[in-house]
Amino acid sequence: MASSEERVVAVIMVGGPTKGTRFRPLSLNIPKPLFPLAGQPMVHHPISACKRIPNLAQIYLVGFYEEREFALYVSSISNELKVPVRYLREDKPHGSAGGLYNFRDLILEDNPVFIFCYYTSAKASPLTFVIVERISHIFLLNCDVCCSFPLPEMLEAHRRYGGMGTILVIKVSIQMFLQSQPTSLGNWWLIQLQMNSCITQRNQKPLYVSDRINCGVYIFRPDIFTAIGGVSTQRKDRANLRRMSSFDALQSATRSLPSDFVRLDQDILSPLAGKKQLYTYETMDFWEQIKTPGMALKCSALYLAQYRCTSSHLLASGDGTNSASIIGDVYIHPSAKVHSTAKNIVTSSSIDKANLLDGLGDEFVFQQSKFSDSKMGQSIGPNVSISANARVGPGVRLISCIILDDVEIKENAVVIHAIVGWKSSIGRWSRVQAGGDHNAKLGITILGEAVNVEDEVVVVNSIVLPNKTLNMSVQEEIIL
Repeated sequence: MASSEERVVAVIMVGGPTKGTRFRPLSLNIPKPLFPLAGQPMVHHPISACKRIPNLAQIYLVGFYEEREFALYVSSISNELKVPVRYLREDKPHGSAGGLYNFRDLILEDNPVFIFCYYTSAKASPLTFVIVERISHIFLLNCDVCCSFPLPEMLEAHRRYGGMGTILVIKVSIQMFLQSQPTSLGNWWLIQLQMNSCITQRNQKPLYVSDRINCGVYIFRPDIFTAIGGVSTQRKDRANLRRMSSFDALQSATRSLPSDFVRLDQDILSPLAGKKQLYTYETMDFWEQIKTPGMALKCSALYLAQYRCTSSHLLASGDGTNSASIIGDVYIHPSAKVHSTAKNIVTSSSIDKANLLDGLGDEFVFQQSKFSDSKMGQSIGPNVSISANARVGPGVRLISCIILDDVEIKENAVVIHAIVGWKSSIGRWSRVQAGGDHNAKLGITILGEAVNVEDEVVVVNSIVLPNKTLNMSVQEEIIL
């Protein structure tokens, strides 16, 4: 005899090295999903959210990266969360739905978890019971979205709706839609709803037809694989039935998609919406896409703010007595060394004496002087993340920045709206800063790995590729 127990699996799409090229130079040395936000790898945040799903059986990471690049992290996070996490490497591009379908046998694999026998009498044959874990729901998440991931609430709503799938959505203003770049919202389809949250229309074109957009987080019943398989089969049948000349066949092959390449939005969700099998769950919390380094800095701040409610033990504190003064949300890795006097802002008079502002313009002089105001507070923060083995010297001022592993920031340096790459060094009385526009190409300053900024050098609104030495000030430049 056998009985079944409902279980849930989560699949997180992590992409590959040919994807997310806008994240360079930060993704040149490390897979984008492992880049730290608020002190934790980007993929760690959705994985941690999955831990709260009732009856979670397994978490799968699906992507194009080599398995060795994720092996150490997967082993570590599995032990930390006490949930099996496995990386699955795609052999070739299958599309957002095809990649899921490619591993359907693994995802839906039944797991006999408990077997026991008992006898009704001394002479009777034993009765054997097997309890089997059967997958009842599948979460699908994109790695490069930043939100609070209300997955348990979403699962409850999905069960209540009774449809094949439920999408996490968020309400946006028409101003946000019109002011955003096409790539900012274009990847997430706009959704037109009925009163019961059932999707009646999905639009990919940049037309404002709805104030709700797809957040890239889904939950499906297992029969989603039947829908994906149906699309693949239809394409094979059309290809077999089509009669054409060799030239026409060649032209068609260059335009059409392979039969096993299935897109989630266009090929699966649109037909489901037409059949009223797709529903939404609206989040009232934050949501952003992590496509660029600028958005990574913004999302790091959002996760730091979330720590106040979910993981307050990860936030640093200090009043400047025996440790650095902390303002706002700050993460400091236990192995980082931050000087207790890392708080004194560089004064404008000191900058003038060092002749750091030559040729940088009146606007930058104003930016320098406004941060010397004592009302800003002389401390580390807000929105600062300091990674492992970083060294922050006396008098250093840090505001809205990510300091990566093994970085050294020397005395009286200032870092504002910037990401400082691994093993980089910022010299004494130097400044690395930007205006803080997370959507602009040069809205934040980025130092790649092993960049050396020498003493008394100012770097403003610039991107510096790895292994460079700066011995003169730069503004609004990309240093190759």
